[in-house]
Amino acid sequence: MKAPKLLFVVTEDWYFISHRLPLAIAAKAAGFDVVVAAREGPQAYLIHESGIRLIPFELSRRGGNPLAEVIALWRLYRRESPDIVHHVALKPVMFGAIAALLARVPAQVNAITGLGWLFSSTNSIVRLIRPTLRWILGCLLAQRNALTIVQNPEDLDFLMYSGLPVKHLRLVRGAGVDIKIFALAPQPPEPVCIMMVSRMLWSKGVGEFVEAAQYLTNKGLKARFVLIGDPDPANPAAVPESVLRGWHGQNGVEWWGRRGDIPEILRTAHIACLPSYREGLPKSLLEAAACGLPIVTTDTPGCREVVAHGLNGLLVPVGDSKALADALGKLISDADLRQRLGEQSRIRAVNEYSLETVIRETLAIYQEVLA
Repeated sequence: MKAPKLLFVVTEDWYFISHRLPLAIAAKAAGFDVVVAAREGPQAYLIHESGIRLIPFELSRRGGNPLAEVIALWRLYRRESPDIVHHVALKPVMFGAIAALLARVPAQVNAITGLGWLFSSTNSIVRLIRPTLRWILGCLLAQRNALTIVQNPEDLDFLMYSGLPVKHLRLVRGAGVDIKIFALAPQPPEPVCIMMVSRMLWSKGVGEFVEAAQYLTNKGLKARFVLIGDPDPANPAAVPESVLRGWHGQNGVEWWGRRGDIPEILRTAHIACLPSYREGLPKSLLEAAACGLPIVTTDTPGCREVVAHGLNGLLVPVGDSKALADALGKLISDADLRQRLGEQSRIRAVNEYSLETVIRETLAIYQEVLA
């Protein structure tokens, strides 16, 4: 019997590697013929080494020609004839759902990893077209042969409000975290290191993080504020590299750029921070929790799924750098509190967000949509 073909459609190969490669390997082991279509970059060899075929495919995350990209996806689906196509993130979901309908793909899984810039921007034009986009999204995802994965209850409610029947929705909490690789470690020596692992986007709260560092440094608190990640020029909210370089070395801020050794560098941190405006379910916070770090993040969808205020971290309002500074200052000054919250982070990661759980739930969704 021929193995069912599972085609992932993702904009970037590095994102597929960090968020979906373990799932793809598990699907291959479960008997699927697994293929991924994504932009091919320097890390593509990791996909090839895993035995998964990579189709170099360009899908712009900023601008682009929507009609041309839908046609390109339609041609891809006609050529590959997948049994299931798994679209990951908002643009592949919207364009891919149209192409899959036109190409008569038997089944599709649409993973909403967060509602993105289109649904969080305060730009007046974006806000004007948002109701239309929400209606279109609801219609696209309501196809008979499609299931949609969301990562938090707020996004599930949003899509139901957009007209998507609940029978088409499945809640899977993030991409999961390997609790063996991201392991508990003893607290490193001081000075206290606050680490933010993220793409360098204004919408991730990078500006508020730097403002909080300046406020605390001016108060005389000695700490390191480390930014891990690259700017993302394809995103409208990207922080310019010149700005990041200007921050480096000022007010305790260090910008390390993109790193491939996240499990190791998290062991040098005392506190994890992500003051994001909105998320699906941030993998960086899951990884920090698995390492037993207390977390300071925003009281916003996705982030508050990982952090229970006062249990394993502290929640602050979105865009409030003073509240962020106060929360960080509280943890910087109290090693016992850091220890207590960090222990609870590890427990939550193991019990609720393990990679094995996410893979098992997603493979079950594949079988359901095939049936």
